[in-house]
Amino acid sequence: MEIAPAGIQLALLLQMQAERDVQLALVLTLKGRRRRRHRWWVKPWLTVERRLQYGQHETLMQELRVEDVRSFKRYLRVTPDMFDEILQRVTPRIKKKNTRFSAIPAGLKLAVTLRYLATGDSYTSIAYDFRTASETICHFIPKVCDAIADEYKEEVLSCPLTPEGWLEVADQFERKWNIPHAVGALDGKHIAIKKPANSGSLYHNYKGFFSIILMALVDGDYKFLWCDVGGLGHQSDAQIFHNSELKDCIEDNTIGFPAASPLPTTTGQCLISYWRMMLFP
Repeated sequence: MEIAPAGIQLALLLQMQAERDVQLALVLTLKGRRRRRHRWWVKPWLTVERRLQYGQHETLMQELRVEDVRSFKRYLRVTPDMFDEILQRVTPRIKKKNTRFSAIPAGLKLAVTLRYLATGDSYTSIAYDFRTASETICHFIPKVCDAIADEYKEEVLSCPLTPEGWLEVADQFERKWNIPHAVGALDGKHIAIKKPANSGSLYHNYKGFFSIILMALVDGDYKFLWCDVGGLGHQSDAQIFHNSELKDCIEDNTIGFPAASPLPTTTGQCLISYWRMMLFP
């Protein structure tokens, strides 16, 4: 067999490479043509028309508002009047202009958020109920929560700072629950979360899931007086309280707790501190 000169071999190799390049370009072109094309920009069941016709904000909520106020409260955990008040106050904070979410009414955003908070349901499930895409819901729920917190935090979360204020709380506990010298009920609640990246077992609690801890002090009507959010799931209530500003304020007496005084059923020999009755019953 004769061996072709080096120049001819090189030319043949270049020709073969060119043919491969042409074949590869043809394959890529065919794949691009076969690429799935969207049939619509917005799925029909998510259109505004369908939402107005079948969405729970426009249908079920309006029925409950007129026919069954108690069920409305069970559905969103607020009465219709409270829903309207919240909506009026947070609308300037959640109504955006010139964004792709501007078409979502403020009332719908609030209803979706309250339903999510009331049930802990998934974004996907709520999307089917309110006919709003889950990709949209995941963007506006945090913003609505922030708006509610910013609007109400000063008037809703108010911790007494004087002996007179704490005595009013103690009087409420004694009248309503027959517990003297109690200036609050303190407890922690595990809030389930997805495991943060590279966190090991820091957020894994004794109940077997990952969480952060909400510790709150409430009065006799379950109204918050103080709260601490963000404790690691593995921590106990005692650990979180020990590291809290509440404990520091109690110890340096900047929170204004009343002085120790006799229990109502004693003759004066037994004195007990208000805050010790609360923390160590």
